[in-house]
Amino acid sequence: MPKPRNAFSSWRRRLAQRAVHAGWAWVRRAGSVSAERPGRLRFGAIGAGTRLAFPLGTVFGEPWIHLGAYCIIAEQVTLTAGLMPDLDLGPDPILRIGDGVVLGRGSHVIADTSVTIGSDCYFGPYVYVTSTNHSYDDPHQPVGKQWPRMEPVDIGPGCWIGTGAVILPGARIGRNAVVAAGAVVRGEVPDHAVVAGAPARVVRRWTPDEGWQPPLRTPAPRPVPDGVTPEQLRALADLDEEAAAALAAPHPAEREAEGRAVSDTA
Repeated sequence: MPKPRNAFSSWRRRLAQRAVHAGWAWVRRAGSVSAERPGRLRFGAIGAGTRLAFPLGTVFGEPWIHLGAYCIIAEQVTLTAGLMPDLDLGPDPILRIGDGVVLGRGSHVIADTSVTIGSDCYFGPYVYVTSTNHSYDDPHQPVGKQWPRMEPVDIGPGCWIGTGAVILPGARIGRNAVVAAGAVVRGEVPDHAVVAGAPARVVRRWTPDEGWQPPLRTPAPRPVPDGVTPEQLRALADLDEEAAAALAAPHPAEREAEGRAVSDTA
C-alpha cells in the first residue's frame, strides 16, 4: 500500500530545495572571477568584461596568462602556464587569449610553452589544447617518466572549435577555421577551412576564386533584421504555417511595383 503523504515533510523538502538552489546561485556569483574581483588569482592581464565561471578548473601560472576583454570562461575550465605551479617562466606571457573568446565547460588549455588563441574564437565543451606531448623514445622507461616534447600552438582569430576536439603541440590553425567535434588537430590548418577526423583533414575550404568547395549544402542563415524586438520574435514563433505564409507573402503594393519594374525593363 502507498505510504500516507506527509504534507509537512513535503513542504520542508521544497523549502530546503529552494534554499539549496538559491545558495548555489549565490556561490556561483560570488565565486566567479573578473578583473574587478580576481579573488586569489593574479593574472598577468585580464580585460574588462571577462569572467571565469565558478567552480573553476585547475588554474596556475596565472602571472604568465593574459586574458583579453569580454571573454567567457565556463565552469571547470583548466588554464595552466608551465609544467607545475610556482615556476619562474620569465618575462613574457606563455598563454595569450584574445578578446571575445568563449571557452566551453570543462575545456583544458595547457601551456607549457607558448599557446595563443586569437580574438573571437568559440570553443565547445571539453576541448583540449596542449603544447606538450609525452615522449616514448626509451622503450625501457615508463612513458610518464620521460621528458615531454613541447611545441607552440597558435589558433587564429574567429575560429570555432567543436566539442571534444583535441589540439596537439605544433598546431597552427588559420583564421575563421572550423574544427569539427572530436577532431584531433596537428600541423597546419589553412584559413577558412573545415577540418574533421583523427587525424584531422580538410573536408571543406573557402577561397576567393572558388568560394566554398565542396559547395555548402544549406543556404546561409538570414540575420534578424535591425529593429526587430524579442516580443515580435516570440509572436512569430506562435504563428501557424498558414499565418506565417501569409505574413511572408509580398504586399499587393510591392507586387504592383515589381510588375511595373518588369514592364519598364521589357
